Amino acid sequence: MEAARIAVSQDGSVAHVELAGAERLNAMDGAFFAELTATFGALSADSGVRAILLSARGRHFSAGLDLGWAAAQFADVGDPGRFAEKQVRDIAGLQAAIDAVEGARQPVIAVLHGGVIGGGVDLACACDLRVATADAWFQVAEVDVGITADLGTLQRLPYLIPGGIVRELALTGRRMAAEEAMRWGLVNQLAPDRDSGLTAGWALARTIAAKSPMAVVGTKRSLNHSRGRTVADGLRDVATWNAATLASADLRAIAEARAAKLPPTFGDLR
Repeated sequence: MEAARIAVSQDGSVAHVELAGAERLNAMDGAFFAELTATFGALSADSGVRAILLSARGRHFSAGLDLGWAAAQFADVGDPGRFAEKQVRDIAGLQAAIDAVEGARQPVIAVLHGGVIGGGVDLACACDLRVATADAWFQVAEVDVGITADLGTLQRLPYLIPGGIVRELALTGRRMAAEEAMRWGLVNQLAPDRDSGLTAGWALARTIAAKSPMAVVGTKRSLNHSRGRTVADGLRDVATWNAATLASADLRAIAEARAAKLPPTFGDLR
C-alpha cells in the first residue's frame, strides 16, 4: 500500500496538516493532489476547526511537481483534440487542489523551510499567512523545465509582492532567499529554524483560533472576494455578510466576557 502524502492531526481547534512525503522531497504527484483536495475539503467542513497549520516533513517544504509522474500523466493519447481536452481537465483538477487550500473557510498558516519550489510556491501563495525559516528559499522553477506555471503562482503572487519582482522570479527561475521574501512581504515572519518556525506558526494559529469564528470566517471570505474587484463591490458584499451574520452569539459572548474581565469563549462553526 502506498504511503500517504499528507498527515493530519488536531490540537484543540487547530488542525495540523503535514506534507509527509519526506523521502520524495514532498514532490507532488496525482496521489498528493487528490489527498490535498480531500484534506482541505474535509477540514473546511469541520465545525471544530478554527485555524489550519500547514508544514512539511523532511529537508524541504516541497520540490514541486513530480516530473516523472507529470510526463506520464500528460503523455500524448493520439488524437490532438482529445489530448488537448484531457490536458485541460487534468490541469483544472490540479488547480482545484490548490484552490481548496485558499477556499478553506478557516485561515491557513504555512511554515516554510528549505526549498519551496514550483508547486510549493503555488501552495504557499494559497495560504493566508506564511512563516519562513532562515534556510528557506523560493523558486518559481517552471521556466527551467519548459512550462508556464499554471497552478496559481502567476495569479496569486502579484497580490503578495511587487509585480516586477514576480516577473523577474517567473522569467528567470532564480532563487529568492527567505530574507528577501520577508523584505518584499511574501512572508509574515522569519524564524531561525524549523522548530522555531513551527512554534511561531502554532502561536499564530492559536491566536486566530481564539477569536470569534464568525468574524474570522467573514474576514477571510471578504478578503478573498475583494481581491481583483472594485472597492464598491467588496463593500456591498461585506455589508450583505454582516447584515446576515451580526446577530450571531459571538457579539454577546464578547460583551459578557469583557464585563467579567475574562477571555471570551465561542461556539463551534456549523
